[in-house]
Amino acid sequence: MSSPPLLPSAAEAAALARIAGQRPAMLAEIEAWAAINSGSRNLAGLARMADVLADGFAPLGGTIVRVPAAPATRITVSGHEESLQHGDNLHIIKRPDAPVRVLLTGHMDTVFAADHAFQACRWLDGNTLNGPGTADMKAGICVMKAALLAFEASPFADQLGWEIVLNSDEEVSSPGSAPLLAAAAQRCQLGLTYEPALPDGTLAGARAGSGNFAAAVHGRAAHAGRNPQDGRNAILAAADLALRLAALAGDDLSVNPARIDGGGPDNIVPDTAVLRWNMRPRSGAAQMRAEAGINAAVAAVAAAHDVHIHVHGRFARPPKPLDANQARLFELVRECGASLGLAIGWRDTGGVCDGNNLAATGLAVVDTLGPRGGAIHSSDEFLCADSLEERAQLSALLLMRVAQRGWQR
Repeated sequence: MSSPPLLPSAAEAAALARIAGQRPAMLAEIEAWAAINSGSRNLAGLARMADVLADGFAPLGGTIVRVPAAPATRITVSGHEESLQHGDNLHIIKRPDAPVRVLLTGHMDTVFAADHAFQACRWLDGNTLNGPGTADMKAGICVMKAALLAFEASPFADQLGWEIVLNSDEEVSSPGSAPLLAAAAQRCQLGLTYEPALPDGTLAGARAGSGNFAAAVHGRAAHAGRNPQDGRNAILAAADLALRLAALAGDDLSVNPARIDGGGPDNIVPDTAVLRWNMRPRSGAAQMRAEAGINAAVAAVAAAHDVHIHVHGRFARPPKPLDANQARLFELVRECGASLGLAIGWRDTGGVCDGNNLAATGLAVVDTLGPRGGAIHSSDEFLCADSLEERAQLSALLLMRVAQRGWQR
């Protein structure tokens, strides 16, 4: 027979009561934030969002710093490497000398560009808010803030320090914020990330890794009728490479050749092509096999077609297994949920997030502590409004119990 749930103490209950009744205010904040387009490539929108978030988090009393993005590059459709700009990230720190420190992360960017048609919120029913970034993850940031405000009002606050990273490029694999995330993870004992839970409240458990790659193929142009034998067809080589990469897929590795750019007039052998693909390994061994497979396929295609191939990209999101280190934090979340009458479960997913990066440093992290929602990355994205107070209370109780019990990394 399982033991009854550990009910909140009087001090915990008093802190949690500060969140009760906050749904209207939280929704107003979320709708205002969702009205700001902060697509990953909209630098002006991201700068505005960073200003608004800095003001919103100021009442917590932490030290707020805007951190410029680390340098990043990409391969253009013409096969050349160019610099890629990302927005500033917000870094907030409070009580850096506390014996236990928690890293809380969220992202201010969305997948919806400044010219995307999906720009406004609307209510689908009394509980379901449809809007860009409502679930993923402006509501998650709102939940984080509400939880921290309640925690800071508790008698346990002095026992716990925290850092917040609100980055500008999570939806494009965090190339400009990865160093900031990694450094913060090394200073903290556990991590909380505010991606949305599933509509039924289920959390993400183990996650596959993810790598985005581009291969710039450089061949030789020639007349398609007079001397095609003198040409080296870059598109044909890129297609061959796509097929060889696809053949690497297995139960623990998915491969998605996504696009080939290149070519020109029909009577010219194309001398340039760019192949782009994504790989999702479910284990470290699968990632190593994928990396070796890329190298072998590139070498074979370069030799077979007499072309030069430059590969750009990496596994920016390592696989995140649900190992013993992760499981003990999940169990604490489950305990806190039971104390609040919430049944907390989780399941594996092929999706990725900054939780992958944090776990790769050895940090225990639960990365779906945001509100319930769904249809993310589409114009049908929705937030379940009745989960806002619920999930803020879950995080607040989690912080209070870590403060009281401590946590060994």
